[in-house]
Amino acid sequence: MKTSDKLQRCSWAEANPLIRSYHDHEWGQPVTDSRALWEALVLETFQAGLSWNTVLQKRENFRRAFCKFDPRKVALLTQDDQERLRLDAGIIRSRTKIAATIANAQAWVAMEDAGENFASFVWGMVRNAQPHERGSGAEPQSLLSVAVSKVLKQRGFRFVGPTIVQAWMQAVGMLHGHAPSCFCYQGASSTS
Repeated sequence: MKTSDKLQRCSWAEANPLIRSYHDHEWGQPVTDSRALWEALVLETFQAGLSWNTVLQKRENFRRAFCKFDPRKVALLTQDDQERLRLDAGIIRSRTKIAATIANAQAWVAMEDAGENFASFVWGMVRNAQPHERGSGAEPQSLLSVAVSKVLKQRGFRFVGPTIVQAWMQAVGMLHGHAPSCFCYQGASSTS
């Protein structure tokens, strides 16, 4: 835990002003909008193996490249679009992650078209989980992230392993991930 601006934060949040702002105003805040949850999942997918700072610096480029994170538009992207995105220096140019984003948009659309709201579905799994399944929220994966990962994969989502899902659930307030000495700790997710 470090102190800057006279506030104690999670140690990872002290890297630079962009990370501090993200931590202070977004990370761990409950997100209940289906499209916004999907956007956060896409960004967590691209972060895998890289720093979150890299993703935050490129977030606006991702929004431009992926149709302002409109899953219905992303679901329609073609092989030519994938190749164009792979050459876009403004984003992380991973062929696998780009393909997973399109597949995940298609899975999101399939759920929504079947009358299953993505946000209600995922938050329902979190709310129905037992406390021991959620873990402390700080570990790299939990019984809950393993379960959510499995169900998402069954529904056609890709690149959603338990560690990515855990990080995503922390980022969108489904799991409490703030350090106990962080000023955000008390106001973190109501599911914990």
